[in-house]
Amino acid sequence: MIKRELAELVRRELSVEKVGLLNINEVKVAPDLKNALVFVGHVGTKSQRLQAMSGLETNAKRLNLQLGAVLRLKWTPILQFRLDDSVTEANRVLAILEDLEKEQKPGIAAKPPSPPTPPI
Repeated sequence: MIKRELAELVRRELSVEKVGLLNINEVKVAPDLKNALVFVGHVGTKSQRLQAMSGLETNAKRLNLQLGAVLRLKWTPILQFRLDDSVTEANRVLAILEDLEKEQKPGIAAKPPSPPTPPI
């Protein structure tokens, strides 16, 4: 619920032209509901990434107040934003795997091992 509402608030508050595309990947809320760690995915340039994180930290209190107005919770968690590089890292790993696959010689294909023959 927090993730969905926060994603909508971020979409309205921060300009795509200035900060690039932002996605709320995950929200980890403390058991006492007083703090929340928000993992943000980013697509854009490095300068946009810096502006995005700066904008999120600058607007954290306002986002917190708006979130509290929308949600019915005992406590509105204090938001802390972290850049989530998991998608970037996954794309890097996939690119490395593709490069390794291209380096293999095309004529030599690895054969699966043949099943053992039963004794006669």
